[in-house]
Amino acid sequence: MGFIKSIIRAIGLNRVWWKVKKLPPVKQIIAYDKKKRKERKKALNRLHLEEFLHHTIPEAYDSCRDLPIDEKKVVFIEPRYNTLSNNFDEIYKTLENEYDFNLKVCMLNEINSTKEEFEQNCIDMAKEVATAKYVFLDEASRPFSAINKRKETVAIQLWHACGAFKKFGFSTADLIFGSDAELLKLFPFYANLNYVTVSSPEVTWAYKEAMMLGDKDTEVVATGVSRTDTFFRNDTIKNAYDKLYNLMPSAKNKRVILYAPTFRGRVRKAKSPNKIDLAVFYAELSDEYVLLFKHHPFVRTRPEVADEYKGFACDMTEDMTIDELLCVADICISDYSSLVFEYSLFERPLIFFAYDIDEYNDWRGFYYDYDELTPGPVYETNEEIINYIKNIDAMFDKQQVIDFRNKFMCSCDGHATERILKLVFGDALETNKRMKNLI
Repeated sequence: MGFIKSIIRAIGLNRVWWKVKKLPPVKQIIAYDKKKRKERKKALNRLHLEEFLHHTIPEAYDSCRDLPIDEKKVVFIEPRYNTLSNNFDEIYKTLENEYDFNLKVCMLNEINSTKEEFEQNCIDMAKEVATAKYVFLDEASRPFSAINKRKETVAIQLWHACGAFKKFGFSTADLIFGSDAELLKLFPFYANLNYVTVSSPEVTWAYKEAMMLGDKDTEVVATGVSRTDTFFRNDTIKNAYDKLYNLMPSAKNKRVILYAPTFRGRVRKAKSPNKIDLAVFYAELSDEYVLLFKHHPFVRTRPEVADEYKGFACDMTEDMTIDELLCVADICISDYSSLVFEYSLFERPLIFFAYDIDEYNDWRGFYYDYDELTPGPVYETNEEIINYIKNIDAMFDKQQVIDFRNKFMCSCDGHATERILKLVFGDALETNKRMKNLI
């Protein structure tokens, strides 16, 4: 079919083709051809993935496998970007500042690199971790799961979220968002893990399901989530407010509404919802509030804030981290994002803008019943949200948030990093601390 189209273009009959292609049986032939080409491409991609994960990565790892383990070597694997995720910050900085370890970072940079560059990064990572005593991850990683990990190496999956909200991993195998169950078993995301750290004992079952850990020796441990430690420090909150007021002076003496939705669609084509009616929000709330937007990092093209609302509303996606924004928000509006677990630590009002709940549930699904889980009102319209905000002092049920926090975040108390380090390093932690003090 592609050959025929090329001939038609060459002889200048494009207009005729646009009419002919819509007529039966040409339309059916084109659809059939498109389907077959898609199937061939999918088959080729699968063959390449199998070669890469079952041969290229293991061979790269094995090429360094006979080298001695570096007992002080700690590798952080950053899967998507070219900078270290804030999920690693607390552990990385503590090890760097207080202990004598050999810290390495492997940037796989899947989002911003070519396929060839990404695969080379994965090969380099495999060689690097072959001699590592400790490996930290905070995301799914097929390349790391593909190696035949040495028993001496300890691998820790910190994960990048708290609680258990929308489904991920093997939990989505039967849903639109998920991969085929056969592929997930053939090319696993969560193999080779010694520990998975979570925010509460309540959610361990969900991580075991999502990461297919039922028959594995991996321990899912409710140490708390390392990056939440910063929320318990006064300087963190003060610095966040200082940053906000520097970026947006109009926020001073105003209450802050944060709108932080999760993305829609698949990761590579992620979109952000655009259902907030800024004109209505501005008219009803601008005297008392400012509105901050924080879109998911997967979203590349974000809804714009019109100039007429700039003093009231601001997109802070590039300028402030989600942790900083959670610190300054008096009210948080979200939908299906796990950030609501972190925000519950502040015991402030949460609003759930779930206008597409049925569609999202079919697409990805939840670990708990959505209406029972959410510690705040669930709305589908701007008018409902605005009415709640205008009457928030009377309508906010703080105990609902406290109960939610106690259930899903009880291990996050400001000391998660300390517990994780003791779990992973054991006696080596104190040994390396003493050695550094002697240097």
